[in-house]
Amino acid sequence: MLKRTACLGALAALAFAALTAPAQAQYPERNITLIVPYGAGGGTDVTARMLARDLEAALGKPVTVENRAGGGGWVGWGALAMAKPDGYTIGYLNVPSMYAGYLDKQYKRSETLASFTPLMNHVLDYNIWAVKADSPFKSVKDIVEAAKKTPDTITISAFGAGSDDHLAILSVQAENGIKLITVHHKSTAEAKTAALGGHIQVLGANISEVAEEARAGTVRILGVMAPERSRFMPNVPTFKEQGYNQVWSVSRGIAAPAGLPADVQAKLTAALEKTLQSKEHQQKAESLSLEPRVIKGADYVKFLKDNEASTKTLMGW
Repeated sequence: MLKRTACLGALAALAFAALTAPAQAQYPERNITLIVPYGAGGGTDVTARMLARDLEAALGKPVTVENRAGGGGWVGWGALAMAKPDGYTIGYLNVPSMYAGYLDKQYKRSETLASFTPLMNHVLDYNIWAVKADSPFKSVKDIVEAAKKTPDTITISAFGAGSDDHLAILSVQAENGIKLITVHHKSTAEAKTAALGGHIQVLGANISEVAEEARAGTVRILGVMAPERSRFMPNVPTFKEQGYNQVWSVSRGIAAPAGLPADVQAKLTAALEKTLQSKEHQQKAESLSLEPRVIKGADYVKFLKDNEASTKTLMGW
């Protein structure tokens, strides 16, 4: 009797495996939603739509961008965390901006980095400091020296507590013992308008956000916070070249909800890597002054955790 029961159990298990294996092997069978935690037209949205078009070819199914703006990005990240982990809902993780939503205890948020299955980094967009073309500041040193001479007089833009721009400012201040007046704006467009109008003295932004203005000559880039000179701005020295140990960027990467099956994760990761490394995608990214950077699997998880730790330390959370 026991042998018969064991045999029946084994047969049932085999039958279940036979039924489920083909379904998993056929992923994806329908459209995939790509959540963008910001509004249409912004840097993340433009990046996402570029990716979605090319990812469709790799997956063989339509990839639809869905904007879920609000809450500093957490309307979108919350929706991603709560989605069914079946591979049909993925979304962008923007770091370091997303960390503020749960590291800052005032928000009392239950979601954390563990609420997601990180898949792959898409682009790294390094930070820059820029000024209006007719500004007296010609270098990063000019700003640092001015801030030392007259503390709390130099104004600089950022985009919310814990954003990449804000963390870069805090880090430069700590390294040099200075204090700048940080003015938080709602968007890059707003900050650029303020800088060009003379309402702020320094524009803290990312390479892709000011490349067009730099080429047009309306702003002067004082320094890039990258390990080496940007191929999009080869004539602009890095902060390190100017004697400041600062490397900061915004990372836009792709994730799924926590609990994503391993086989689906493998297929998504392979499709993303194929897309990011394609010549066509590389050319599209270059036209937007974006730098695709493949960081996947355990390396991407470590990258996110290291960034989280840096944010926590600088913000005192």
